[in-house]
Amino acid sequence: MKQGKRIIWKGVCYFFILLFLLLLACGIWYGIKGYRMYRNAVTEITIAEQVAIIEQQEHYVRYEELPQIYIDAVISVEDHRFFSHSGVDGIAIARALWNDFRTFSFAEGGSTITQQIAKNQYFTQEKTLERKFAEIFTARAWEKTCEKEEIFALYVNTIYFGSGYYGIYEAAQGYFHVTPEELNDYESVMLAGLPNAPTAYALDTHSDLAKQRMQQVLDCMVSNEKLTQQEANTILVEKTLSE
Repeated sequence: MKQGKRIIWKGVCYFFILLFLLLLACGIWYGIKGYRMYRNAVTEITIAEQVAIIEQQEHYVRYEELPQIYIDAVISVEDHRFFSHSGVDGIAIARALWNDFRTFSFAEGGSTITQQIAKNQYFTQEKTLERKFAEIFTARAWEKTCEKEEIFALYVNTIYFGSGYYGIYEAAQGYFHVTPEELNDYESVMLAGLPNAPTAYALDTHSDLAKQRMQQVLDCMVSNEKLTQQEANTILVEKTLSE
């Protein structure tokens, strides 16, 4: 009986060792391919050149021109460890991998704000391990090129907000007819949630879904201690009274 248990235990151990070695080999293989993809991309156009192109766009909005509540809202809902990681959030990636494993999908990626701008500027939206590794290498390089505040500004100036609006300036003008500096608290939090699914949350076509998303953003802000629950409730009440 004991001998049989030992054989089963050894078999289980060997299985997990082989599984680990297989995953390690796959990681190395796709890591090398991803690194080559990253090198090819930044050789064609460097990160510094990419940054210059974005910052020279008309109506580029600098970090210091953005309302603090908008900054807090975006970071809370998109990447709450943004100012502490170096481009890649290992905790977020581990959580995403676990959720993907449980659901047998590739729905989550654990991407940071830096990874998102790296992906958007250099790669396609195709979900492959090769591209994911390339995105990680590019994000780490981007963090060595720019300060955090600059990365944040580059991100919000290039993301899609739905209804044909690219960048925070177009979104503020198109949805609320103000400049980003003039956004009030409600408008700032609302815009922070749209890029997650810009078509689904577009204000002029799906305002109800956009408001539900805004509630999620407020919940994240409260969870990350950027707002109290009373302040979050006040933002919603003030908008309701003005309608």
